[in-house]
Amino acid sequence: MVEYLITGGAGFIGSNIAAHLVRNGRSVRVLDNFLTGKRDNLRAFADKADISEGDIRNPDDCRRAVAGVRYILHLAALPSVPRSVADPSLSHDINVTGTLNLLIAARDARCQRLVFSSSSSVYGNTPTLPKHEAMTPSPLSPYAVHKLTGEHYCRIFWQLYGFETVSLRYFNVFGPRQDPKSEYAAVIPRFITAILRDQQPTIFGDGTQTRDFTFVENIVAANLAATVAPKPALGESCNVACGDRISLLDLVATINQSLSKNISPKLDPPRPGDVLHSQAANTKARDLLGWTPRVTFADGIAKTIAWYRQQT
Repeated sequence: MVEYLITGGAGFIGSNIAAHLVRNGRSVRVLDNFLTGKRDNLRAFADKADISEGDIRNPDDCRRAVAGVRYILHLAALPSVPRSVADPSLSHDINVTGTLNLLIAARDARCQRLVFSSSSSVYGNTPTLPKHEAMTPSPLSPYAVHKLTGEHYCRIFWQLYGFETVSLRYFNVFGPRQDPKSEYAAVIPRFITAILRDQQPTIFGDGTQTRDFTFVENIVAANLAATVAPKPALGESCNVACGDRISLLDLVATINQSLSKNISPKLDPPRPGDVLHSQAANTKARDLLGWTPRVTFADGIAKTIAWYRQQT
């Protein structure tokens, strides 16, 4: 039996989870179509994991991937709010149809549990902070709709079929292996690499928008906690974040200080679908999953900057 299947395991978060599991001697299978995932992310442990090229849009690929698997960590997705705005159909096919294909295959194969990677984007621009799971979701983008739909599918697969699922709402994950080169890249890798090159990082908006940035090691721990969480967690959605927030202007200042530089950001118009302020209440994850964030933003950003400096 394979202990863990990681869909999207060649991506940023997936490869961090895979590397952690392999280091700890666990059996791992990775499924990725390499549309956004990178083989380089797997190179350090490729000989110790089962790497399978396949696409969750293909039901046959899903059935092959889940065969003999105990836990599924479902991270395969077409990431990015702007990308979903530009191509909602492709995002839907991967993020919604692909998730449904995987749930059906996992249920039929009698896998034990699936942990679904959702997003804080499901909350939208609701003014209430911190954002908690009892709030009514108000997605602003196709990507957010797709993630919320995935959560609903996970919930009903537990309620209707007894197939165990847990959904995790990530808040602005950052850390090593995050790609800074894509036009859809997250802000932290873009800001770090720009400032390292003495270039102005671009902020969309006035920079006062805030985010609950969450270091990837906290996400790894939450996924593993969700695989063994007790019955009250099943079918539920939990925020995974530190419960703090920092503005993008302060983020630029923090990176400048760490690199002993003083490069001001370039301000561009806001992007459609972007949320102004984001901060998580993480009590539910603490209570249901037994999870707590162990790496602070300050420690995480220091580790991340050190990693990007090694890459240059």
